[in-house]
Amino acid sequence: MAVSIRDIKLSINEQESSLGSITAKTLGVPESAIKSYTVKRISLDARKKNDISFIYALEAELSPADEARLIKRSSIVERAEQQGEREIQIGDKPLCKPVVVVGLGPGGLFAAYTLAKYGYKPIVIERGEDIDRRTASVERFWAGCGLNCESNPMFGEGGAGAFSDGKLTTRIKDPRAHSVIDILADHGAPERIRVLAKPHIGTDLLVKTVKSIREDIVRMGGDVRFSTCLRGIDKNEDGSIAAVRVEHNGICETIPCCACVLAIGQGARDTYRMLNDMGIELTPKPFAVGVRIEHPRELIDRSQYGEFAGHPRLGAAEYHLADKSGDRGVYTFCMCPGGVVVASSSGEEQVVTNGMSRYARDEENSNAAVVVQVDSRDYPAGPLGGVMFQQQLERAAFFAGGGDFTAPAERVGDFLKGNKPGAFGEVKPTYHPGVCKADLYKCLPDFVAEGVKQGISAFGRRLKGFDMNDAVITAVESRTSSPVRIMRDSSTGCATRMEGLYPVGEGAGYAGGIVSAAVDGMQAAERIMALYRPE
Repeated sequence: MAVSIRDIKLSINEQESSLGSITAKTLGVPESAIKSYTVKRISLDARKKNDISFIYALEAELSPADEARLIKRSSIVERAEQQGEREIQIGDKPLCKPVVVVGLGPGGLFAAYTLAKYGYKPIVIERGEDIDRRTASVERFWAGCGLNCESNPMFGEGGAGAFSDGKLTTRIKDPRAHSVIDILADHGAPERIRVLAKPHIGTDLLVKTVKSIREDIVRMGGDVRFSTCLRGIDKNEDGSIAAVRVEHNGICETIPCCACVLAIGQGARDTYRMLNDMGIELTPKPFAVGVRIEHPRELIDRSQYGEFAGHPRLGAAEYHLADKSGDRGVYTFCMCPGGVVVASSSGEEQVVTNGMSRYARDEENSNAAVVVQVDSRDYPAGPLGGVMFQQQLERAAFFAGGGDFTAPAERVGDFLKGNKPGAFGEVKPTYHPGVCKADLYKCLPDFVAEGVKQGISAFGRRLKGFDMNDAVITAVESRTSSPVRIMRDSSTGCATRMEGLYPVGEGAGYAGGIVSAAVDGMQAAERIMALYRPE
């Protein structure tokens, strides 16, 4: 019989091979009572620097007598729930026109995969390039060889998450989240992501995984078209979607469709404007802006892990810190252990920073965003006011950096003291195409600069060394989340003013990471499938 056993503690120096004996000892039974077990979840407990441990949840096979006795007397043992396949509803309307998916970030990728798996053969359009060509375009940009405004760190196969840390943590409880993890692992992501409480893939492995999923979509009958940009949406007389208009290599095409999953990324500002002009309901939403901060990885590791810093089972340390600046929240975001700061511009006259780690997380520095909350009091009225605010910040950073995608940066010590920016010290900036010394107070709004200053000082009191003099901050971190929400009906998932248009993911304002965006895309696909039957 199968039981779930939680809270099995292994100290950092105990090997996983001893898990059976430690579990038996914890439960007060002979090791032979545990016939077999499967690891279901592993989390790290580093609250006590002198007693770092891993906490395991298991599913184990016991005899009926042992199962009954342990369930009755142990608070950490319970009967295992049988996980069956989720039931997918298939509608009865004939699929007389195709389903179109716009965007191949996590939302679009998993919507298209779900549709293709059940025989719906979606047409997928992506304004950027496939992952191999896109990677080459991005690397040329980082080398200072110019920006491709249609294929860059924001646009292209894999979406913005393709050049990030590849974090797979999420707060949502939707069972589809487990399916997302399994699909990623089935397509080349490390097997360990199935059980880790804080899994990540890293950009080096994520790009290969994304490509494998896309190849499966094509194998199952999907039609994926790169370098194809959405230019318009046509309506029927009743206001429902009739077709999408796209452009590829200067040639325009109208694609009739019965439904469209709109999985644009938050960088698609021209698409926001197009939707607003055609009367789709958009509303502004809160977001956050600030800077990227870099420290030596070893410093962060020591601060978090104490004497165990550098232990081979731990890897680079993470952190998440939050405080208040007046009535605004200030917090760290998208922490990249053992990573680099990268340029994430998607248009001319923009400097945008982000963080990126490879799977090994073994670079010299660790970085994170330090950001301050922004809301409607800070930008012009209207649904695109937040977009305008972002653009102003990115343009200010662009010219503060010299007008060539070089980013403005300075040492934390100079920033906190209000000193003239001096030479960089122990911490070398990793941002490419490069940085120049600049007074960040001159390119950040006062409330953002003050919030970042207060935040760094407060975080330095909690994480030793966070406010070190030679730490480097680089501006500007402006795209923590979409400043716009494309409103949708809660019962149908369609845009409030167009039946058949399904806005999903981060760009639509409904997700906050790879997994939640993927789940949102899957939900939209299932709503469409519940209406139509495949050919």
